[in-house]
Amino acid sequence: MAFAQMNPSTGSSPNTDPIRVMVVDDAVVIRGLLSRWLDADPALAVVASHRNGKLAVDDILRSNPDVVVLDIEMPEMDGMTALPLMLAKKRDLVVVMASTLTRRNADISLKALTLGAADYVPKPESTSEITTSVDFRRELIDKVKILGERARRLSGRGKTMRAETNAGKSASQAPVGALANRPMMPGARAEAAKPGFQLKPYSSARPRILAIGSSTGGPQALQQLMKDIGSTVTDIPVVITQHMPPTFTAILAEHIGKAAMRPSKEAETGDVLQPGHIYVAPGGKHMILEKDAGAVKVRLTDDAPVNFCKPAVDPLFDSVAKAYGSATLAVVLTGMGSDGANGVKTISAGGGSIIAQDEASSVVWGMPGAAANTGLCSDVLPLTDIGPKIVRVLKGSAR
Repeated sequence: MAFAQMNPSTGSSPNTDPIRVMVVDDAVVIRGLLSRWLDADPALAVVASHRNGKLAVDDILRSNPDVVVLDIEMPEMDGMTALPLMLAKKRDLVVVMASTLTRRNADISLKALTLGAADYVPKPESTSEITTSVDFRRELIDKVKILGERARRLSGRGKTMRAETNAGKSASQAPVGALANRPMMPGARAEAAKPGFQLKPYSSARPRILAIGSSTGGPQALQQLMKDIGSTVTDIPVVITQHMPPTFTAILAEHIGKAAMRPSKEAETGDVLQPGHIYVAPGGKHMILEKDAGAVKVRLTDDAPVNFCKPAVDPLFDSVAKAYGSATLAVVLTGMGSDGANGVKTISAGGGSIIAQDEASSVVWGMPGAAANTGLCSDVLPLTDIGPKIVRVLKGSAR
């Protein structure tokens, strides 16, 4: 699963109690396998495992997990039914949905994010593939650790974790913010403009394209952002790379299109960018843009993962900078790792402008933190402020 071979280096301090995890899956083999993987990590402790949602809901208060890994399809009570019941019993609970790579499950997983799930982990389709998939195991453990530690911090029960770049260097020494699908922490907006960020003036050129990169927490953030700017992006195309597997990206494109009320699709090689249209990089492929006889077209590549990801943000940003130069407006939203930071440098060198999501509103402040710390962004803003700022920039009134 090369779409998100993440390496965020997000282990907990050895002085912190292990993150408490509950595994809920009707398949006894899978339930046991996931439990062993998670329990083998010293930062994690599996405190319960259940075969259906009802047993899990009934046990939430007794087992008191920080994180629940929740299957979608189960007898007696499925994951979507159990999700809101769990969150009603434990408001700061982190729920990570686990589902196989089918269109139906992709749609359900994205809907689960709107109901309070923190994230999802796509499972390989067969037990043998799950057993041998190093990438699935890594993604599961990484997400449980970083989301669980953040939930503890927000409730005052944990220590600060650093969002590490893929090179092992910290993208932020400050605590990451509240889950994007939960209420923002009091005072978060007031803390958005932190001293010490070096900002670069916006380009004097009116943007002719909007390029967006996102990862963990991105689907929720993208829907909010596109809802805010949908009526404004009528004269420019929007291109998006979200770290996601195949099938999921097609569903994401549909959800984003509905939120923006704009035409939206999973990009294909040969697509000619049209104003007012949204193009989402397909899972398992890099999306780059190329000029061709006065038009700008999409080309998908099967090149190796970049920053452990495929699709990756850096190839898109690099190609956007080459095609649009100073008329580029880019946004880096919530996500683990540092994908997009090198592309930010390329866009800035070409005279374009970049906005990064702030720490307090990000699910994970890895990618936007790395972008902000380049000193090349024009703004570092809460998610709720990014849309209005884009609207002003597109109208030429936010310099």
